[in-house]
Amino acid sequence: MPLEDGDPVRRRGQWANGEVSSTLWLGGTGDPLPQSTPAPDDSRTKAEGWEPGPALDDGDVTPGGAPQRAGQELGRREEALMAELSELVQKVVKSSSWWERHGVDISILACSFLLLPAGFLCLRSAQAIPFLVGVLTLGVVHHTLTVKGSHLASHNALTESKSWGKVWAIFFIELCSAFTVEQATYNHVKIHHGYTNVIGLGDSSTWKLPFLNRYVYMFIAPLAVPIITPLVALDLLRNVRWKAALRTLCCMFLGLYCHYWLLLHVSGFVSPWSALLCMLLTRSLLAHPYIHVNIFQHIGLPMFAADRKPKRIHLMTLGVLNLPRNVLLDWSFGHSLISCHVEHHLFPGLSDNMCLKIKPIVSQYLKQKKLPYNEDTYTSRLRLFLRRYEELMVHAPPITELVGIQ
Repeated sequence: MPLEDGDPVRRRGQWANGEVSSTLWLGGTGDPLPQSTPAPDDSRTKAEGWEPGPALDDGDVTPGGAPQRAGQELGRREEALMAELSELVQKVVKSSSWWERHGVDISILACSFLLLPAGFLCLRSAQAIPFLVGVLTLGVVHHTLTVKGSHLASHNALTESKSWGKVWAIFFIELCSAFTVEQATYNHVKIHHGYTNVIGLGDSSTWKLPFLNRYVYMFIAPLAVPIITPLVALDLLRNVRWKAALRTLCCMFLGLYCHYWLLLHVSGFVSPWSALLCMLLTRSLLAHPYIHVNIFQHIGLPMFAADRKPKRIHLMTLGVLNLPRNVLLDWSFGHSLISCHVEHHLFPGLSDNMCLKIKPIVSQYLKQKKLPYNEDTYTSRLRLFLRRYEELMVHAPPITELVGIQ
């Protein structure tokens, strides 16, 4: 069954290849879906210059004469802010070259492909240092292709052609990542991006495993991501057409078998079990920051009920957080998942390099308009989650009550 805009929301599998996304622009974020469950609240983030105004209820008297009229006026102001910011960003995009819009990120992915032979050949060595270099090389390349590549391809940020965008999405998401394009794009783009931090929809709840304690979840469970991802994908194939399911199965098998075959015939592994263990090691090399980034940037920030959520500009700025730049994670995951996550949620169709380019404009505009621009360090968020794990990842704190957003 195809996934269309009007399809009912489906619950996502645990640890689905989360920041894998798609070609669809956010639409209808002002139209709530009828679902609601509790979720986490707040954290040590910096919502610079943003202060809540007085709450509006049935008894409030507004200058317009009615709470409803005041709400409509607030909505128009929010839409005007988003339109003004979009115009500023669009000017930058139009003045940018193809190299800036797509070329930089394509070059990073191409360099990663070129490093593959060196990685497999290093694993032939009986010496520890070359062998470890091979493991590190293949691990970084794997995450660059599966996280950065899949994310960009599914948002159609690698090309301006929808046809080629579909090809790249299948290649990066299904062949490299062992996941299904249809469910990845639906869950990430239409739900997570369309309803960011809306409880029961885009609240990142698929990343929660409440039966695990904090240390197991944060430091041991991520090692299972390479095993869990294809298993979740197989379960989700029930929700797609049989042709798409067959294509996904073929691509997943081809990608996994090629990795296994190269380890046996190029890297020289004799035992099938040692080859499989090496596959697990390289594919889980950056699984810890992958899981951490997915929870750090949303969970612990304001959450909203589906029938009471702000317009897009406030929804994205209140519920999204930027981490500092990091050379390894910038290369492997991309700027839009690390230091430019706010920019990415506001303008999801832009490439990593373009998100980095518009970052000064977006941050300056939001601070100038006294809108939140959340930033925090990786270590600070890690300490926060270890300290408040029960509250943020096990229990469900009350949702954020909407107040008069200034």
